[in-house]
This record gives sequence, C-alpha cells and structure tokens, in this order.
Amino acid sequence: MSSHSNISSGSRDSIVPVWHTRALKGFSWASLLANIAIIGTGGTVRLTGSGLGCPTWPTCTPDSLVPTQELDWHSIIEFGNRLMTGVLGIIALAVLVLVLPIRKQRKDLFQLAVIVILGIIAQAIVGGITVHTGLNPTIVGFHYFASILLVGVTAATVYLLPRCRVTKTATVPPYFALLTGVLNVFLMLTIIAGVVTTSAGPHSGDQNVIRSGVDAGALAHLHSLPGYMLLAAALLTTTIAMMRKFAAARWLLALTATILAQIVIGVYQARTGLPPLFVGTHMVLAAVTVALAVPAYLSNTRQAR
Repeated sequence: MSSHSNISSGSRDSIVPVWHTRALKGFSWASLLANIAIIGTGGTVRLTGSGLGCPTWPTCTPDSLVPTQELDWHSIIEFGNRLMTGVLGIIALAVLVLVLPIRKQRKDLFQLAVIVILGIIAQAIVGGITVHTGLNPTIVGFHYFASILLVGVTAATVYLLPRCRVTKTATVPPYFALLTGVLNVFLMLTIIAGVVTTSAGPHSGDQNVIRSGVDAGALAHLHSLPGYMLLAAALLTTTIAMMRKFAAARWLLALTATILAQIVIGVYQARTGLPPLFVGTHMVLAAVTVALAVPAYLSNTRQAR
C-alpha cells in the first residue's frame, strides 16, 4: 500500500502522505457534522427558553466565564451552545492547517477553509450581539441563516475534497443546470421565509422577548409557497436526472426525500401548536437539505483532470 496520496488541481499534482489525506477528510466531515449539530444545540437553546441563560457575553455572567451555582439549567444549555462554537472553531482550524500544504494546488479548498474560519468568528460576534440586544428576532434569524450558509460551505468542502478543482465545463444540458439553480433559489427562499415565520412565532428563546408582531399564521402560509415550489422543482429535476442517469441523481433523490419529510413535519407542527421537538427537527433538517443541495448542484460540472 502506498504511503502517499494525490490531491490534484488541473495538471499539477501534490503528493501528500495518506495520513494527511485521511485526516483532512475526517476533519472536513467533522466540520460539516458539527455545523449541523450546532443548529440543533442552538435550536435547543431557543426552544427551551434558554436564550438569556447566560445574561452576558462573552462571559456567562459579569463575574464568571462559566455558569455559577446561582444560575439554573437554562444557563447550562446556553453555555453548552457557546462551547459548541469553540468546538467548531477548533475543527475548522484543523482543516485550515491541513489544507495549507496543498493550498497552491487546491485553492478551492483553501478558500473554503478560510471562509469557514471567518464565518465562525463572525457567528460568535453575532451571538454576542444577540445576547446584548435581548434576543432581537431579526438578529436571531440572521444568526440561524448564517449557520445554514456555513453548512453549505462545509458540504462543498466534503464534496470537492477527493476531486480535482471544479471547472465551469458543464456535463449536463443547460436546461438541467438551470433547473438545479432554480431549485437552490427556491430552497433559499423557503429557508428565509421560515426564518421570518419563526421570528413571529412563540419560540423566542426567552419568555420576555418581544416578537416581531406580524401574524405568524399568515407567515406560515407564505412560508409554504416556496416550499411547495421547491418540492415541485426537486421532483422534476430528480426524475430527469434518474432518466438521464446524471451524476446528480442520487443527491437529488436524497434531497427530495428530505424535502418531503420537511413538508410533513411542517404541516404537522403547524396543526399541533408548534411542539418544540418537531420545530427543532424542522430546523436541523433544513440544514440537511442544504448539505444535500450543494453536491447535487456541484455534480453538474466536470472536474478537471
């Protein structure tokens, strides 16, 4: 067995030890999963009313970095979510360090690694602003959407890692590339509409937080419109991809199944008073749809050899 592995871009090869390739792959996957997981822990903070469990930032209290005995379990939940940011940062830093030796050959991976690092730093700052503004719904919504974008970036890293740098040479008909692009637009619109809807709903992160004041029921119907368009686009692109045996077929099939699950959960939670467990599941699955949509889109292009 060879002790070296190729990670190439264009016509130039970079020979790195096998352990290096495996470590980079492992930390890249860990980064993706951790960015999805923090959406779950952030959702737990919000759904349990623990958003101000640590009333200050970056410390938990004015006099302590960690929760004190005077605080309750809300503080532990909120502080646990803050610790997850540190975990994300450590993993992202490991990915960046591992990419540095091949940064000239794999500029795509290097750029993505830098984006993730900067994104996590920015998210930590936004988290602090969220606390200092008393969980302002707009800032909380932006915080969630930014986390979704980081999931997309880490998903791209995982997908591109074993491949050569992607060029713009299409391997699918232009109409199909356009369809997958439209699908992603509907996905982003659905998530944004969901964020706006949540800002008017009951799960604010703290019982004293003032909501946006907009009718949550009306927003829920608005949220469903791009959601159903997203499903229609997913069904169409999946059918075409399977019939034409495009590389995106398996990703689109998984994406469509996740979208269907999201719709079922969304309808159920709307009709049952938004139970926290299902709301949290809905939040995490939104991240999973993005993680699947990214490779579905990237697989439409040819990798340079």
